Amino acid sequence: MSTAPKAIAGARERYEPVIGLEVHAQLKTASKIFCCCSTRFGAPPNTQVCPVCLGLPGVLPVLNERAVRDAVMVGLAVGSKIALRSVFARKNYFYPDLPKGYQISQYDRPLCEGGSIDIRSGEGWKRIGLVRIHLEEDAGKSLHPEGRAGIHTTRVDLNRAGVPLIEIVSEPDIRSGEEATDYMARLRQILVYLDVCDGNMEEGSLRCDANVSVRPKGSTSFGTKTEIKNLNSFRFVDRAIAYEIERQIGLIESGGRVVQETLLWNSEQGVAESMRSKEEAHDYRYFPEPDLLPLDLDPAWIESVRASLPELPHALRERLVREHGIPEYDAEVLIETRSLASYYEDVAARSGQPKLASNWIMTEVNAIRNRDGLSIERFPIQADRLGALVGMIGAGSISGKIGKQVFEHMLTDPAAPDEIVKRHGLLPIDDEASLLELADEIVAANPGPAAEFRAGKEKTFGFFVGQAMKRSGGRAHPEKLQAALRAALAKQA
Repeated sequence: MSTAPKAIAGARERYEPVIGLEVHAQLKTASKIFCCCSTRFGAPPNTQVCPVCLGLPGVLPVLNERAVRDAVMVGLAVGSKIALRSVFARKNYFYPDLPKGYQISQYDRPLCEGGSIDIRSGEGWKRIGLVRIHLEEDAGKSLHPEGRAGIHTTRVDLNRAGVPLIEIVSEPDIRSGEEATDYMARLRQILVYLDVCDGNMEEGSLRCDANVSVRPKGSTSFGTKTEIKNLNSFRFVDRAIAYEIERQIGLIESGGRVVQETLLWNSEQGVAESMRSKEEAHDYRYFPEPDLLPLDLDPAWIESVRASLPELPHALRERLVREHGIPEYDAEVLIETRSLASYYEDVAARSGQPKLASNWIMTEVNAIRNRDGLSIERFPIQADRLGALVGMIGAGSISGKIGKQVFEHMLTDPAAPDEIVKRHGLLPIDDEASLLELADEIVAANPGPAAEFRAGKEKTFGFFVGQAMKRSGGRAHPEKLQAALRAALAKQA
């Protein structure tokens, strides 16, 4: 565990953090990258294995075409250059859950090079460059259950060995834990839009290693970096990087030096603990995988993959702003998933009220979804019904307050919103006689505020509107009610 001093007050402003992320994303293939074993999560330990993924003598790997296609899709989506020829290599290291004693990965000739991801930084956008995206196989998983007499044991589950991964390596363009978190979130969104990764960080489908260093502001040379391994939540990414930045600055300020090492984030203690000295590429003794031919891709096939790409988050955000006239903030919320964006566009089209539709989805719909943990696909009010409700509110047929009551009924009642309005006596009060009677009652019951209004205190009028709407249960027609109140105030002057 690190015992280095924390950065002293004011020292943080003299340093610039330099951060690069290596993100591992599990591809959504049915089988592993070099064999036919299932990739299903949650199976009993060591039940989804075969001689190939166990690394038994005499077996040969066979490359999964779907894994290649998924990796190329990601590369195209982020603007990478797709290599017409890439080469698999053996990455040699010993670990209990690495059955072959090496990992099949890509080294000096990866599948994708370059590209970028745009993130939010401060008030604007910032582009984070990518170094590469390459294919590789996952290792198994070491488990450490507590045995008898409180003694911890280590057991190995090899179900995950051979599961296809892509590793997305960023340039060291990130400057804070907040930027790193936004980068991870936007990368995850792209992967889910492409349907190549489920993005489930709790199950290990998406995890990252963070390379962190600091340098004096204005310097162009890099400081000594450390690597924080296997961060599997956005919160841990932010906290671990923030911790390591402060730790390194504190070390330098106290006259010490940063040691290049690999760290593990202890989320319970909120500290990064030393795991081992950090390896360099030569430590892995890379050499070309002798059992796999170079991967040669046809340019026409690459273009066919490009043609299959869906509308991606940044393009969808810009289109929603352009076509529906909603603020960028609204669009950012609505593109959380492709399904949510489609739901919004359906509601907007059916209601003819794009901004009002956006407001209702961001507030009422998302409040219920967050409360009950619902995806938009499982939300009980389908787009046609919400569109009808929003259309009624936009047309002035019912007030927003009545609309919220109708919305609550719609969560459990499959009827159309206009039918719910009739059934529950929520029809608006808009006839002149009823509104004048209501206005007379409100003014008569509040002589003090009435006198203030007549004396010129115009803002008091809002008080009467609020009282009248409360008395009517929100059913009074807003514009007609205001006219009736002004008439009542003038009549009793």
